[in-house]
Amino acid sequence: MVGTFYRSPAPDADPYVKVGDQISPGQVLCIIEAMKLMNEIEAECSGRIKEILGENGKPVEYNQVLFIVEPLA
Repeated sequence: MVGTFYRSPAPDADPYVKVGDQISPGQVLCIIEAMKLMNEIEAECSGRIKEILGENGKPVEYNQVLFIVEPLA
């Protein structure tokens, strides 16, 4: 989805996830704003956030990797 990447639900709110957080399928990771609509992006798998590649408030493109997730054993 092309739009603007946001790490938190509001400018003064904590980010949905941080590096080191454990995540599970369906958990909201970020928001992509596209055409004035806020689209919640959910985790597809469980794991631990190893790196966040998207920059808050910056544009993102189709198929751009936003998070590196380390699978849990």
